[in-house]
Amino acid sequence: MAELDANLDHIIPSSVLAPFWAKLVVGFVSLVCFARSYDGDFVFDDSEAIVNNKDLRAETPLGDLWHHDFWGSRLSSNTSHKSYRPLTVLTFRINYYLSGGFYPMSFHVVNILLHGGISVLMVDVFSVLFGGLQYSSRGRRLNLAPRSSLLAALLFAAHPVHTECVAGVVGRADLLGALFFLLSFLGYCKAFRETGNKEGTHSTLWVLLSILLGALAMLCKEQGITVLGLNAVFDILVIGKLNVLEVVQKVLHKDKSLENLGALRNGGLLFRITLLASGGAGVLYMRWKIMGTGPPAFTEVDNPASFADSMLVRAINYNYYYSLNAWLLLCPWWLCFDWSMGCIPLIKSAGDWRVIALAALWFCLIGLICQALCSEDSHKRRVLTLGLGFLIIPFLPASNLFFRVGFVVAERVLYLPSAGYCMLLTFGFGALSKHTKKKKLIAAVVLGILFINMLRCMIRSGEWRNEEQLFRSALSVCPLNAKVHYNVGKNLADKGNQTAAIRYYREAVRLNPKYVHAMNNLGNILKERNELQEAEELLSLAVQIQPDFAAAWMNLGIVQNSLKRFEAAEQSYRTAIKHRRKYPDCYYNLGRLYADLNRHVDALNAWRNATVLKPEHSLAWNNMIILLDNTGNLAQAEAVGREALELIPNDHSLMFSLANVLGKSQKYKESEALFLKAIKAHPNAASYHGNLAVLYHRWGHLDLAKKHYEISLQLDPTASGTKENYGLLRRKLEQKQKKD
Repeated sequence: MAELDANLDHIIPSSVLAPFWAKLVVGFVSLVCFARSYDGDFVFDDSEAIVNNKDLRAETPLGDLWHHDFWGSRLSSNTSHKSYRPLTVLTFRINYYLSGGFYPMSFHVVNILLHGGISVLMVDVFSVLFGGLQYSSRGRRLNLAPRSSLLAALLFAAHPVHTECVAGVVGRADLLGALFFLLSFLGYCKAFRETGNKEGTHSTLWVLLSILLGALAMLCKEQGITVLGLNAVFDILVIGKLNVLEVVQKVLHKDKSLENLGALRNGGLLFRITLLASGGAGVLYMRWKIMGTGPPAFTEVDNPASFADSMLVRAINYNYYYSLNAWLLLCPWWLCFDWSMGCIPLIKSAGDWRVIALAALWFCLIGLICQALCSEDSHKRRVLTLGLGFLIIPFLPASNLFFRVGFVVAERVLYLPSAGYCMLLTFGFGALSKHTKKKKLIAAVVLGILFINMLRCMIRSGEWRNEEQLFRSALSVCPLNAKVHYNVGKNLADKGNQTAAIRYYREAVRLNPKYVHAMNNLGNILKERNELQEAEELLSLAVQIQPDFAAAWMNLGIVQNSLKRFEAAEQSYRTAIKHRRKYPDCYYNLGRLYADLNRHVDALNAWRNATVLKPEHSLAWNNMIILLDNTGNLAQAEAVGREALELIPNDHSLMFSLANVLGKSQKYKESEALFLKAIKAHPNAASYHGNLAVLYHRWGHLDLAKKHYEISLQLDPTASGTKENYGLLRRKLEQKQKKD
């Protein structure tokens, strides 16, 4: 190990080799790289996992976190994503509680600090991986590879592929999973601390604690459980000092010296491996039981290769995905928030030029594996094997080998594997430095890579600060990705730029003719622009492609209602409710349809259903009050209005509607108080002043009526009813003056 560290002497100055200073430098670099994201918004998946997740709110019992998935849905539901990460959700809930609401800065700061802490821990992890496990007479672990561990930790801290995990709040699952993963590994190392690494001795308590920490890692992110596999590899190679190639050769030649492996059995290796295997199997069994039903159901657009009929096509594309992941580690310049929906077209024949990437990947992997197994240098064998282990083992859950995953490529799953890459890269720099005299050139290359990566981290962190920059940054990386165009369009629509949004939605539908969500959103905009025929065609196509798409059925009903096709509209609303039983907005729109058809009882029932499902549904409450008011049921309208205000006490529109009812019931004082309260909440509403003026007019407070008529007309000079009433008031005042 001293040789590799000596080869890096010209890169890492001795002044920063003290453990404290090394960790300080790594922590500082990690914070500098991602500090730009500290004041970013909630972006992309943050909306569903945090803002719309009821599990973060105080009214949701803490116990529900253990029965819900990462997005707040019940694990037993067939629509659940099955991502079980209760500890991560718990930290979100604590964030929400401490910051007093959904203030993204506090969430981002925690992520940045977590990455800094993990990067600092990496110094210790790499020192074990590079230098082995040796302790002083006082039981303190010795760092026999200070330069190698520092360089690898710096490369890890500043790797741009980590931006999604750090700058995206939902990336905390990967950060927490990595934190407990590393703690589990270091805990496993401590099992040999008090024994001085003597053969046959270990602390079973630390082994069990390591398994527990691995289970906690899995409760943060599923791939956390793979630490038990890494611990086993470490035990075999470093503690057991097993030469895998030698064992394989002896097995093949039926060498009698294999009996010497009994020493390993006596040394406790098999006992520890059995503990790790049993613990892992137990944790996975419990995870499967908690999941309730089978694995999540993904669609073809999520992972098209997994739906290919040919096993050969699946295998080729999976391997191509692996090569893309390797490229992101090697050259993290083209980063994208989403790699699905046509971003990476399927390889359907061996003649596709992209097959070269597969060949390059396996050429490099086979070369590394051969060196890891066949090198005469035991230290080289160990470092390469552990580096490959750290690269491959945490990636296995995302590899499609054991089960179908819901993505093509995901930068977030490379957070832990990147540690193995950084280890191999550091070893490569050391080997290169050993065989060249241009050591200053090697040092310049290493420092250049670190500087460029830090710069890329800062640029990419800026892109993750808001959705507009994030989505637009993906257009150049994945121009064939329909979801990228959809998200750019949605962002523009939310900002009111419908013309530009239409262009991106149309492109999303062109790239993916079965993209029902893009059709639904495009149909909505066309509906608002009164382009009803095309809106109906798009929405009809959406529900034809996905018959259980409740939102599209509801929007189709709204369009059909606008086209006066009332029977078809009612059928569409009913179909939407059939597929989503708890759909308050659909009940609200169904009530509007019944009101247009003068089916008042049905309208009131539909709106009542909306308020039962969503007690804060202000529009449904308002429509009930107005309908009862217009049909002369003032007492019932008043009762509904009071019920609504008890549930939504600060809703000025409800105050206004109830004030109108009370005025007609000649409860002038109470009506006046509600009108004034509504005006205080919304002072620029012309109708509020106009109706208050009518109240004063009836009440006989003519001067106050004149004042509010004039304010109303200043706010809305075109209000014909207010003009007419104001004219009547002026004539009445003139007559009064003549009498006086």
